[in-house]
Amino acid sequence: MVLMSLFEGIVAGLAAGILMGLVSHAGLRTGIFRSSLFIIDGTFVQNILRLERNEHKAVLIGIPVHLFTSLSFGLGYVIPGSIIELDLLNGWLIALYTLLLWLSMLFVALPTAGQGLLGKKLGALTWIEQMVLHIIFGFGLWGVLHLLH
Repeated sequence: MVLMSLFEGIVAGLAAGILMGLVSHAGLRTGIFRSSLFIIDGTFVQNILRLERNEHKAVLIGIPVHLFTSLSFGLGYVIPGSIIELDLLNGWLIALYTLLLWLSMLFVALPTAGQGLLGKKLGALTWIEQMVLHIIFGFGLWGVLHLLH
């Protein structure tokens, strides 16, 4: 049971993260969004490692970082849920988890990445962009978990 949940968490987290990341990056390229999760993640690593800041390199670094964090969020959902025997397909549970991820992004991840509280350095509406992206992540997580069951 737990081994299957690990597999489901990895696959669902990766798939949801890929969807979220692609929408984020496409949104930036089309002018709908003011930021890309790949660039945010990559720039954060460039800053920590004191590498030359370069958008192309930030994307290349940011993709695996984003996928790793997405995978960990998939595991972070299924492992505790399996241990306490929750219904992992419950839409309200996934919505609550996604809400917590979104709040963590706004109040922890973006400030830690140097983008300010709520991502204000990226733009005044970053919190809405992040809400949309986290809703996409939540639907992706739910959909893949649903397909795997």
